[in-house]
Amino acid sequence: MKRVHVGNISEIAEKRSRVVRIGALEIAVFKFSSGTVRAIENRCPHKAGKLSEGIVCDHHVFCPLHDWKINLHDGVVQAPDEGCVTAFQVEVDENGDIYLHIAEESILAS
Repeated sequence: MKRVHVGNISEIAEKRSRVVRIGALEIAVFKFSSGTVRAIENRCPHKAGKLSEGIVCDHHVFCPLHDWKINLHDGVVQAPDEGCVTAFQVEVDENGDIYLHIAEESILAS
């Protein structure tokens, strides 16, 4: 696993997202109203909608294209739809710096 710095928590508005690119990956980083940060692949498994542009409710994001509901904790699409996106482990340190833990082979894959 590689630990990758992607910014500071102060750079993401509450209830918003930020897109980061790491190698071949495009990742949506979400900040909840509680200050919790979650990160998932920024591509819906249905029609590749940009999840960073979706609406967040509780711990789910709704794809802006067809309203698929995706759990931000584990990346699992909620029934009745099926599928999954990659969810990334997030670490926020005492200075508010955000780090993602990413498998090195994922960074290199295209």
